[in-house]
Amino acid sequence: MRTYLKRIVFTALILCLGLTSACQKNAKDDDFTITLRLSHVFNVNEELAQSIELVAKRINEKTNGAVRVLTYPGAQIAAYKDGVEMVVRSAYFISVEDPSYVGDYVPEFTALVGPMLYNNYDEYRELIKTPLVQGWVKKLEDKGIKVLSLEYIFGFRNLITDKVITTPEDLEGLKLRTPGSKLFIETLTAMGASATPLPWGETFSALQQGVVDGLEGSEFTNLGTKVYETGKKNVALTKHFLGTCGVYISTQVWSKIPPKYQSIIEYEFAYEAQQMIQGLKNKHEQVIQELEQNGVQFNEIDRAAFEARTIDLYDGKLPGVTIDMYQQIQTELKKIRAKQTQLTSEQTSESSDE
Repeated sequence: MRTYLKRIVFTALILCLGLTSACQKNAKDDDFTITLRLSHVFNVNEELAQSIELVAKRINEKTNGAVRVLTYPGAQIAAYKDGVEMVVRSAYFISVEDPSYVGDYVPEFTALVGPMLYNNYDEYRELIKTPLVQGWVKKLEDKGIKVLSLEYIFGFRNLITDKVITTPEDLEGLKLRTPGSKLFIETLTAMGASATPLPWGETFSALQQGVVDGLEGSEFTNLGTKVYETGKKNVALTKHFLGTCGVYISTQVWSKIPPKYQSIIEYEFAYEAQQMIQGLKNKHEQVIQELEQNGVQFNEIDRAAFEARTIDLYDGKLPGVTIDMYQQIQTELKKIRAKQTQLTSEQTSESSDE
């Protein structure tokens, strides 16, 4: 019954936004106005939610109200698969979701955010600029999805439980909350846990009632939403996913927006993503300290053991994902890491000379 009601609400929302779309007219630039609803699952206290609010505010100001972005944090309206579906259906809607959700349309994006790929934020940032990933972005456009950004990073995702986890065997029998994405479910299962998909709004009660034994998420989410207050105060530094979100809009809707406003929208999303990443880097140590002050403990893991458990996911165990995609990503990452190593070496040499 609950699922049925959710589908009714979702359908009504599509119809509502569809009617809004129908009322828009291809006016001259000076007369053009549009209202875009933007949805994401993050709590208002989290960095990503605050960054998106700044973007919406500046777009409204810089377009003199011609482009209004109304934000709906905490999955108040369509989110996850439903949010991306709104985009595909050409609603006047912006979806902010993990790239694995657009992986339902172009599987390479599931591979892009697959498990155990990245050592730091910059590796991912450089990868998405490559011709390889930009080719995947073009494939999305052919499916009706315009990518406004892929750079909303909110930290590495780790396991949050009430016990020390160092090996896959330590996860045996543990029920961990995950988002409904097949990538998340399959990854946590491969790592050794019993993956339990739940909406974020039900997670805290599920933890408190023992429906699940823990969850996975970043330090910023842990602090921003006070996960530690549920009693789950042990963080295993698995870094199994780099927490990222893309920003997506319908190509049909995008084509109706005058170029001068398109430029403003793209710039603001790109600019704030950079600000957010720099902020995360600057705040990470402080966030760790605050969590430790609240009783949270961190431990390293046997990464090789977890990598061995998850590598098979790239070989046909995720819809549309192939080992060739994984190998393409690894080839690019090797180039990126080589450049980073060389740059670090040069900077060290320059510092020595001084």
